[in-house]
Amino acid sequence: MIKNLIDQYVEEVSEQVIAWRRYLHQHPELSFQEVQTSQYIYNTLQNFGNLELSRPTQTSVVARLRGREPGKVLAIRADIDALPIQEENTFSFASQNPGIMHACGHDGHTAIVLGTAKILSQLKDYIKGEILFIFQHAEEVPPGGAQELVEAGVLDDVDMIIGAHLFPSFEVGTIATRYGTVSAAPDEFHITIQGKGGHGAFPHLSVDSIAIGAQVVTNLQHIVARNLDPMESAVITVTKFIGGEAYNVIPDTVEIGGTIRTFNPDVRENIPKWMERIVKGITEAHGATYQLEYRRGYASVINDADITKVVVATLRETFGNESIILMDQPSPGGEDFSAYLQKIPGTFFAIGAGNKEKGIIYPPHHPRFTIDEKALLI
Repeated sequence: MIKNLIDQYVEEVSEQVIAWRRYLHQHPELSFQEVQTSQYIYNTLQNFGNLELSRPTQTSVVARLRGREPGKVLAIRADIDALPIQEENTFSFASQNPGIMHACGHDGHTAIVLGTAKILSQLKDYIKGEILFIFQHAEEVPPGGAQELVEAGVLDDVDMIIGAHLFPSFEVGTIATRYGTVSAAPDEFHITIQGKGGHGAFPHLSVDSIAIGAQVVTNLQHIVARNLDPMESAVITVTKFIGGEAYNVIPDTVEIGGTIRTFNPDVRENIPKWMERIVKGITEAHGATYQLEYRRGYASVINDADITKVVVATLRETFGNESIILMDQPSPGGEDFSAYLQKIPGTFFAIGAGNKEKGIIYPPHHPRFTIDEKALLI
């Protein structure tokens, strides 16, 4: 009987879930600025019944569903923030906020958990325990909204947590996960090289910050190639190189920035030391000075084995073995879901949302990112 009820409720809510996703996609808000988004979520949840609502931070929402009998507490998380990207999609529900876009599927995550909350709120009498629906702000910007919610005590009486992410890299109809480490620890660095400016025709009278910076960029790549055990993996990517404004002027300073992705905590500890040694050596050799700022991001997402086993078994029972992908390797992407998993056990998985025939192939953070909306119902 319960399965028939669930099937009925899923069918009833399916069009509404798509409508929620499209509304949210049209009205994206950046991290820590999700004022209208969180109010929209709060207002929507108020209509479901059987939910106790709270606002642990200014732009997050938590809904608690208490079952008929006492038992364990399960949390289900959705992130709600968007990115500073100008959308290039032209469909009718494209972003109405210039320069802001849901380019990582958080609009879909929110719609999925709203639909889940609506269905389960109607099944209150069948639930033993409690379910916490977490609509989390600021996943995209460290230190991240997850850490703020942990510090606010949202998980203090929670036993376990699950979360999911829509990924067009997996075809719709598939679900992917893995045991153990799922994502990298993403850190950031910013280097300022102070040289001595001068005329481009007389470089011997200057300390060329551009030439020095170019050597720094090249040598940073040697960390992974020559300092790291070949059996380990890491990513060092320079994404910013800022210096100079004129064709005939050597600038005083150059700014270099980028991202670091690691999986091994020991490697994560060593990379800033290796970077410092390289930058210090090159700048001193050429008579320049430097400043190196290294900012730690999220920890790696590490799935709990026992909870992952239950989720995988449930997915196989529901969708069949052919729909489940057990990934061989973790993703170099980062996720602040890790903050929850440092507090309580849980698991994180990927919902396939790609469709090559429809041209839904673009990765997260791309201006043409979108999803196959069939994935929302899965």
